[in-house]
Amino acid sequence: MQTLIENVNVINPDDEFKGNLNILIEGKYIKEISSGKINTKENVKVIEGNGNYVLPGFIDCHTHILAKGFHKEENMANPLAIHFYNGVPHGKQTIDAGVTTIRDCGSADVGVKLAQQKGLFTAPKIEICVTPLVMTGGHFDLMLPSGFDMEIMYPGFPKGRCDGPYEVLKKTREVKRAGADFIKVMCSGGVLTTNTSPEFSQFNLEELKTIVGEAKLNNLKVSAHCHSLEGMNKAIDAGFSSIEHGTFIDVKTSHKMVENDVTLVPTLLVHQFLYEHGFPSWDNYADEKLAKLKEIVKVHKENIQIAYDEGVNIVMGTDSGVIPHGHNLKELINLVDIGMTPKQAISCATSKAAEFLGRSDIGSIEEGKCADMIFVEKNPLVDISVLTNPDNIIRVIQDGNVVKDTSCVF
Repeated sequence: MQTLIENVNVINPDDEFKGNLNILIEGKYIKEISSGKINTKENVKVIEGNGNYVLPGFIDCHTHILAKGFHKEENMANPLAIHFYNGVPHGKQTIDAGVTTIRDCGSADVGVKLAQQKGLFTAPKIEICVTPLVMTGGHFDLMLPSGFDMEIMYPGFPKGRCDGPYEVLKKTREVKRAGADFIKVMCSGGVLTTNTSPEFSQFNLEELKTIVGEAKLNNLKVSAHCHSLEGMNKAIDAGFSSIEHGTFIDVKTSHKMVENDVTLVPTLLVHQFLYEHGFPSWDNYADEKLAKLKEIVKVHKENIQIAYDEGVNIVMGTDSGVIPHGHNLKELINLVDIGMTPKQAISCATSKAAEFLGRSDIGSIEEGKCADMIFVEKNPLVDISVLTNPDNIIRVIQDGNVVKDTSCVF
């Protein structure tokens, strides 16, 4: 199957702007890009680009595609099937926002990944960690004071709780067995879990080194949920590949990240959204969560700007799932706010994100790469906010298939 896209302006963040191009897609790959006529088969499908701006499909490096706020009460009340069916609207909302690949940082299992690959539902391509490793009493240990455990459980899905070198070693192996593409570890307290605080580190250095050592044997990267400065430094010392959030990062730790080639996924959007919109009225822990958010929001963007100024490698992530899905590209505004140009911000969510994931087949519009691309009518290099409204994303192509089209012009 061939698809010919005529008359578009192509924006690759690491290349010069190129106007009036034609793109030939064959199967799931880009076969040819040319400013001239492209020879095609007789039954080619033609899409008139109308001078639209075409960008690579975006990559969100921190999402939770099945999550809907991580409300423990819903885990307790809902049938397990609802947990999975939530992924259907969330996947479509994310695609409609222009995101064609995601890195799921907890809750999606290998079945969800396979369902997307088989085309059973419309969603971004998914890299999974299955479930994060958490210490007893740490962030996302969902054991309530009542003694009831709100962690979702079913056959094939490992529990994340583990302590000591032996248990973290075994848990890393269990998560790998469950199909993880990377390992995620809760290295500090967080906002959503009661009786933990973002500024305190979690797991000791021996435990963290044990996790990294086992992951490396399987060529898996290790990611740290971490707000804490001490926690970040321990994760870097242990050999982690990325820090998620990085709220309290400083100049010294930024230098350490650069020296050790550690990537930062700042997720600025999530804390802003939660602080502005709050939590449901029935959330018994809302006041505690808002108090923690207040401290985070005050310093997060300022500290991420320090990291950027010091040369830390940054890729885009949103923590969607903690907040509603489909707003992913609003994070680009935050990246511009810390000093990036629109082109640099787009790179963090396309080419640089693809490199971080180890995916040479996505992240740019080039011959031989997957045909993942989005169409907008206005130039986002002039106004990055064009990308933040899903209504402005008029067409999305993923692996050569049109998965969103509001133009209805073929």
